[in-house]
Amino acid sequence: MTAWVNGRRARRIDCRDRGLQYGDGLFETMRVRHGVVRLLEYHLERLYSGCRRLAIEPPAQGRLRGEIARVAALRRDAVLKLIVSRGVGARGYRPSGRERCTRILCLGALPPHADPRAPVRLRICRLRLAANPGLAGLKTLNRLESVLARAEWRDPRVLEGLMLDTDGNLVCGTMSNLFVRRGSRLTTPLLDRCGVEGVMRRFVLELAPRLGLQPAMRRLRLQDLGAAEEIFMSNAVAGIMPVGEIRQRALRIRPAGFEAARALRAHLDAL
Repeated sequence: MTAWVNGRRARRIDCRDRGLQYGDGLFETMRVRHGVVRLLEYHLERLYSGCRRLAIEPPAQGRLRGEIARVAALRRDAVLKLIVSRGVGARGYRPSGRERCTRILCLGALPPHADPRAPVRLRICRLRLAANPGLAGLKTLNRLESVLARAEWRDPRVLEGLMLDTDGNLVCGTMSNLFVRRGSRLTTPLLDRCGVEGVMRRFVLELAPRLGLQPAMRRLRLQDLGAAEEIFMSNAVAGIMPVGEIRQRALRIRPAGFEAARALRAHLDAL
């Protein structure tokens, strides 16, 4: 992996950086295809929206776009991670308001699970997501819940784990968003209390009506999965991941088809 800090090739940051000290920042994990970032506008819109919500002074758009373009062009297919922290600050939680953001770009190889065409297997995570409406939807540097949930299994045949909130509502995967289709109705969990609003989730919700699907956001429970005709996960790197099986002690679900996932993936591949 190659890294750039504030536009310069580097592997170190100041130990006083608030991203390191407190997780005070945001990140975007982006898919590079043919030397350019896929869905770049969605990523930047989410990043700058998150900066506004956290009152972080963001990097200049022109400079950031230029750096992203130069780094992405170094590889035909890759993962490009962008981190924006509040920057170096004095000790203590309260920001001074004088911090200057730190921007980090990391370019690496695609993971083995990137671009899965075959249906994947899921499990249900034991760890529950806490409700925090103030941070809901944001992709902050605080990802301990996902870290602990992902540590629950080592079976390489299980790609992803579904996470519920403390009230038993389905929220998302450890690294992806969930979609459930029944007939023409395509439903994804409402993320007003926790979870990350993925850029691929946005892509699916915007494209669905053109494919004859009716997108909806609402609370989903485990029993809703049993009535699903199709289930798929989405994230920016892997794209659309059709689900072939969810196996747990009291849950055995095998969706009947993958029509919507295949249609969405065809549109994504055309980008």
